[in-house]
Amino acid sequence: MLFCVAVLLMPFSIKAEGHNCNMQGAELVPQLSKDGDIIIGAIFSLHRKTGNRDLSYKSKPEPLQCERFGQTFAQTTIYAIEEINNNTELLPNISIGYKIYDSCASVPVSMRAVMTLMNEKQNELSYNDSCKKPFFVPAIIAESGSSPTMAIAKTAGPFQIPVVSHFATCACLSNRHEFPTFFRTIPSDFYQSRALAQLVKHFGWTWVGAIRSDNDYGNSGMATFVQAAQQEGICIEYSEPFFRTYTKENILRIINIIKMSTSKVIVAFLAQSDMSVLLQDLIKENLTDIQWVGSEAWVTDTNIATKENCRILGGALGFAIRKSWIPGLKEFLLKIHPSAITGNALLKEFWETTFSCYLNDNITADMKSAGMRACSGTENLNGINNLYTDVTELRISNNVYKAVNAIAHALHNMFTCTTRENHESCAKSVFFEPWKLLHFMKMVKFRTKYGEEVYFDENGDPAAIYELINWQLNAKGENEFVTVGYYDATAISGQNFLINNTKIIWIGGKRELHKSICSESCIFGTRRAMRKGKPVCCFDCIPCAEGEMSNATDSSDCIKCPMEYWSNAKKDKCIFKETEHLSFEEILGILLTAVSLMGVCITLVTAFIFFLYKHTPIVKANNSELSFLLLFSLTLCFLCSVTFIGRPSDWSCMLRHTAFGITFVLCISCVLGKTIVVLMAFRATQPGSSVMKWFGASQQRLCVFVITSLQSLICFLWLLIAPPSADRNFSYYRDKIILECNVGSQTAFYAVLGYIGLLSSLCFILAFKARTLPDNFNEAKFITFSMLIFCAVWITFIPVYISSPGKYIVVVEIFAILASSFGLLFCIFTPKCYIILFKPHRNTKKKPTRSWGEHVNSTPHVNFYIYILYIKNYYKNDDTFTQGKKQD
Repeated sequence: MLFCVAVLLMPFSIKAEGHNCNMQGAELVPQLSKDGDIIIGAIFSLHRKTGNRDLSYKSKPEPLQCERFGQTFAQTTIYAIEEINNNTELLPNISIGYKIYDSCASVPVSMRAVMTLMNEKQNELSYNDSCKKPFFVPAIIAESGSSPTMAIAKTAGPFQIPVVSHFATCACLSNRHEFPTFFRTIPSDFYQSRALAQLVKHFGWTWVGAIRSDNDYGNSGMATFVQAAQQEGICIEYSEPFFRTYTKENILRIINIIKMSTSKVIVAFLAQSDMSVLLQDLIKENLTDIQWVGSEAWVTDTNIATKENCRILGGALGFAIRKSWIPGLKEFLLKIHPSAITGNALLKEFWETTFSCYLNDNITADMKSAGMRACSGTENLNGINNLYTDVTELRISNNVYKAVNAIAHALHNMFTCTTRENHESCAKSVFFEPWKLLHFMKMVKFRTKYGEEVYFDENGDPAAIYELINWQLNAKGENEFVTVGYYDATAISGQNFLINNTKIIWIGGKRELHKSICSESCIFGTRRAMRKGKPVCCFDCIPCAEGEMSNATDSSDCIKCPMEYWSNAKKDKCIFKETEHLSFEEILGILLTAVSLMGVCITLVTAFIFFLYKHTPIVKANNSELSFLLLFSLTLCFLCSVTFIGRPSDWSCMLRHTAFGITFVLCISCVLGKTIVVLMAFRATQPGSSVMKWFGASQQRLCVFVITSLQSLICFLWLLIAPPSADRNFSYYRDKIILECNVGSQTAFYAVLGYIGLLSSLCFILAFKARTLPDNFNEAKFITFSMLIFCAVWITFIPVYISSPGKYIVVVEIFAILASSFGLLFCIFTPKCYIILFKPHRNTKKKPTRSWGEHVNSTPHVNFYIYILYIKNYYKNDDTFTQGKKQD
């Protein structure tokens, strides 16, 4: 940069030691020029490449030769300037001139051109020379590529000279710190790269290749595309740089990568010249099964869209600058004639290239001998259909037209403003500092004749609006650029990309969408599992685990279902978990209910039998009052088991646990009362003993009441402190919810069970001691056996209860209640009912008396008083027996 500044300051150097300072090198003459009050500079890639030169430094280098004449942007510039000069409203009384240079798509040539534009050539530079005209142009239109434009903008930037580009799209040029004076009429690749990523995502191409120009345009654009593609979930199989000057080996290496790749879509961020060179080798390899997605640099270039190239690029897609119409441009282009281009080497070359002839002043003897014809002068551009005369695809040329008009409007605003409005930025003559024009360039805003609005944002960029172009063959077999969609970066997010899929024709003239994926999409109910060492687009599809689901294609993770839900068989949605509880509708619930009701019926039948035979000795001898109370409690026990069936609720949970605790204590207290009476009656062997007076009917009732009341108190405190409640158990089964009763207070629950266990153990011990007493009226053996069953059932119940799953816990509880209840019922009452119904001859006073007498006679050591106590205890309520006893 310091070197460039030094060169630019050379015109201002003074004479030293009596010698004048002379410029080095040959004079750089503009290809097209016209004088005016204000000169606008322009640098275009009028030729696509430079020729090879001998740079051995053994002799003076040959002049630079440019090859491959191409673009017609220069003529569009001239037309726009003449249109402005003929406009009486825009810049009146001020004429615009131009100097147009050819950069030959070369950065060094572009640098030389911009330095020439910034310093008017003078052979003799002296300190005393006065300036008659500015030594520089106030604005420059440049360039057709990003790399040359960057060099031009960096050179002109320190001198505050605006540079307006029509075709430089590199996003790096939006950096105001590096390029403070740069503007452009073509959108930045920042938007195009993201639009390409959205395009690729739209068609489901997740596995693509990428080729870019190895320059600022390609590298910057591809870097932005790769970043945007990764955000869209797109993988790049390969990203290769390419440049037209690469060696043959390097080009073949890239071709081989394309052939060996599995991706069938290539995003080509290539300059037009690079794409032309690459296509030559692609045609040789006949790679016709690839879908191409292109950038605006080549996707609408008619030089590339030849019939031969369409075999490779047919069906290509890409974003392009909006097609426009410039009224009057075609007529202006057709005015060129050999008589009007005398001395203009550029237009001569154009004419000779277009008509394949040579003008008389260019033809040599060797050309004549070779049979080359001279131009007749009657050639007419009206019959020529080429890129020069075709104004139906005005895209980049329109950007040139807008660039010229933007400078003109900024100049107009600068000359017509007042100092009150813009302070020192206004200009009153053609001698003005470039920074003044730069000030108005930032604020320029106008509409072209065809209605397009032109303005620049804070970075010097225009609004990003693209057309989506599809290459399609017409009926003549020629390629057409068909607009199938739009991208507008200024629109609302989600509405900036519009596309008509039905209008697209893919490679091979097919209507079917071309697929390009590394792995098939994972369907609902599966998730992606990355392959080690592979990009994220290469994966395996793994079914979701139980209790998880995925309802999106290519889901990266399975979603765990909420606690109350479970995944269905396809694992694509969560459904309510199946609830499990013992219901009245299922077979097991029906059977247990039937058994419970059967127990109630048997108990009621037994009570009915006892009621019918309540005056018989066997009923009286077994304490009929406690017997009926025991039968009542057993009825409640059977009914209590029914409360365990059905959907748990807070009320049912409180009922089942408290009812179970109280009814069983009532039942055992009755059995305990019977046992104590039997035991005490046979232990009171001393005459005059008063033991039995403490175990009369009133004492037995009180005993039962106290024992049951204690359990009722425990249950009351249980309900008061932490009552049982309905609960849902999620931990036992993963796919089911167990509806169960939470006992609430564990202490109260264990107190209820412990109290029952204590009473049953005491009852068993006492009954066991009384088992050897006389058999005829002694219940101790049956009570012992019944309590043995009761204890065995509940001892066995504990491990089975802990290990039982789900609703079977409730089944075990009901079974324990029914088994213990039936044990008490059958062991205590079945023998008595058997005697009452089937052995009535044994249900008399004589039988027990005689049997007891025989037992007494055979046991002389037993005192007769025991017999009296026995008779008194078991027949105290028999009026007949009492009267007979008194008579005796």
